[in-house]
Amino acid sequence: MSKIKPSKGAPYARILGVGGYRPTRVVPNEVILEKIDSSDEWIRSRSGIETRHWASDEETVAAMSIEASGKAIADAGISAEQIGGVIVSTVSHFKQTPAVATEIADKLGTAKAAAFDISAGCAGFGYGLTLAKGMIVEGSAKYVLVIGVERLSDLTDLEDRATAFLFGDGAGAVVVGPAEEPHIGPTVWGSEGDKSETIKQTVAWNDYDSSTDKFPAITQEGQAVFRWAVFEMAKVAQQALDAAGITPDDLDVFIPHQANERIIDSMVKTLKLPQHVTVARDVRTTGNTSAASIPLAMERLLATGEAKSGDTALVIGFGAGLVYAATVVTLP
Repeated sequence: MSKIKPSKGAPYARILGVGGYRPTRVVPNEVILEKIDSSDEWIRSRSGIETRHWASDEETVAAMSIEASGKAIADAGISAEQIGGVIVSTVSHFKQTPAVATEIADKLGTAKAAAFDISAGCAGFGYGLTLAKGMIVEGSAKYVLVIGVERLSDLTDLEDRATAFLFGDGAGAVVVGPAEEPHIGPTVWGSEGDKSETIKQTVAWNDYDSSTDKFPAITQEGQAVFRWAVFEMAKVAQQALDAAGITPDDLDVFIPHQANERIIDSMVKTLKLPQHVTVARDVRTTGNTSAASIPLAMERLLATGEAKSGDTALVIGFGAGLVYAATVVTLP
């Protein structure tokens, strides 16, 4: 017989608050066109992107995270001292160690919260949300802060016609806490490492030679990624609906990773989402912010009134790895 005492957490978990931060500098397509041979019409038709935000030197990964997190904590109606865990998903914090989550936890004023970073690309928010849910149900924390944050402008090759227009900067955060009823469904997640070369960093840090190489950037095989996202991720989204016992008719909101509006449109069509379902299209003015895109889109929908507290939403992230994560949540 085991001598280990069983854990006692909450029966369920839910998102209690959301916050976002977008850098002050707004970058229109015209700025991107200074370095590539393209047009505003081509960029909009291929991606839906009209503008994106780029961070200043002062708008660091930590600084943007702290701004977004403060809003999420206030929205949840708790204090920073009550946060027991801080999970940060990012691929653009350039220090291998320590985790930026520890700095954020300290500057927010948490009471020595557990803090760590994860690297799951554009699926990172879903991964973090799943970990937070587990911590709350297991009982190791009562409230967990999940942050998706990127400064992808640091990893953008402005001369790469295939990717120069895609990426933006920003931070989104949610507070996850205890609940008496299920408000975060089962997560359908996974990876397809055989496709890892389709989205990657151009040069590994240990191979980078500043005298001969361009600064490392993110590159991708656009058509391969598009086909995978359109055909495979719609299946994953449907699996998440099935796992939660939800049909498309039961949904109020669809918040996919804001990678490309054509991908979003194709997923809506494949899933046969009803007309009443609100679809996040934050990509138009925020661009692709990887791990930050889902919480930023969620925050905007609630702020504009396009979605409301208590709505049932399907969220799905997918990207470099290739990795993915989908679940159904109740909006805060």
